Amino acid sequence: MSMVMERPTGSARELVSSAPWNDVKQACITLQSVQSHDGSVSGAKAQSTARTAVASLIASVTTLAPHFPHDKDYLEAVVEDCTAWQESSFGVPDFYRSLSAFHPDRTRVDGTAHLVVFPMFTQNGSTNRFFEAVLCETIWPDFVAALEADAYSNAMFVPVRFLDYTPGYDTNSAVLFPESVAVLPRVPAGAPAGTAPELPAFTWGGIFADREAARFRAVVRDAVDITKLELPADARELLEDQNLAEKTFVMWDLIHDRTHMRGDLPFDPFMIKQRMPFYLYGLEELRCDLTAFREAVSLARSKKTDPITRKHASLVLYAVVFDRIFRFPLTGNRVRNYDSVAGQLLFAWLHQSRVLHWTDTQLTIDWDALPDVVVKLSDAINALYWQSIDRPKIVHWLAAHELIAGVLAPHPASKFASGDIPLEGTPGDITDHVHNDEFPLSMFYEALAKKLGPTIAATAGITGHARVA
Repeated sequence: MSMVMERPTGSARELVSSAPWNDVKQACITLQSVQSHDGSVSGAKAQSTARTAVASLIASVTTLAPHFPHDKDYLEAVVEDCTAWQESSFGVPDFYRSLSAFHPDRTRVDGTAHLVVFPMFTQNGSTNRFFEAVLCETIWPDFVAALEADAYSNAMFVPVRFLDYTPGYDTNSAVLFPESVAVLPRVPAGAPAGTAPELPAFTWGGIFADREAARFRAVVRDAVDITKLELPADARELLEDQNLAEKTFVMWDLIHDRTHMRGDLPFDPFMIKQRMPFYLYGLEELRCDLTAFREAVSLARSKKTDPITRKHASLVLYAVVFDRIFRFPLTGNRVRNYDSVAGQLLFAWLHQSRVLHWTDTQLTIDWDALPDVVVKLSDAINALYWQSIDRPKIVHWLAAHELIAGVLAPHPASKFASGDIPLEGTPGDITDHVHNDEFPLSMFYEALAKKLGPTIAATAGITGHARVA
């Protein structure tokens, strides 16, 4: 298939208030009201409702399709899969054909819009395989395109901006991943006889940088006021400018995302289907963030870096640190919250390295010393990974716990801290002994949560622009 670089005919933003798009949304909402957890629809009355909604969905997608010539094959497949789902009496939906045809990775041109319709679940949102629809546009600034084409190749990375969406995305979810789409394994067309059924190849991953940037700005602005943190002028500009923040997050995400597949890794980089202590997921996410941080340090300090890239590289440093130490520790509940542990770890590392101070109820940071101290934490995590290539799984788990416990105090009831775990048990047995709140919030964070918590909660569903009601 040839690469198409056309932009949509007409303005995709104008489509947000159009009748066909609103019909797509309403059809999905109607389907959600009758779908079971697995996406199927049972019962004559519910199926009658679904039949009417699918007819409306097909008609509306067909009407909107000319605005998205680069997605022609995909939108035709959506119609085919909707028809097939209806003809199957609304069993578990199978959008294998649509997913195989959708390739936003092939049209990474700034402003390129996409109409996305799938039965799917949304990370940090719903686990139901319900129909969802999103209008979005690609964010692909020139400096990011240059970075991706050179030292930071990441062909699967697709940063996007919300234009509008159905209720599954009126949540904290900021990703669009093919793994979440309802598909049934099948033998690919043209495959040799005897080939086992398989899922389609995943070639892209979408990240809504506008939501990341918007909630970052909202939370950090309040955190800065609460803690009386004095910011450098460029950090203040980052908090005031949504467009600047979006581009900064795209740069951060580009490097973070590719890092999952690079480095001295003792295991599957995405840790898919592996049962292990939750704090290890936090270390993996932090490893990727700190890799982005250290790469941004190198770009900001290099005389070869062009001014635009250098500016955004410097801003990535603020974005990583502020998002990690303010938003992540206090987002979500305390049940095996791995992102919270990672944020707490970075804060405590900075505090114990004496580049972050909480004195007289005011937060101060030594901005000049900050980069090298953060890189040292990155070094410590990278060393853990490298050493664990030669370690058994359980030994790696214990070593990771030791690294974190050297900075964060474990829960007093921690069996990992006391050593009261069945070292000869299965990995599942050992994982079961991890305390739900293995590394509790410090007194600083408990106090901050009372003031910052409402702001964090209010960012669910936030975007970088006002949506049409």
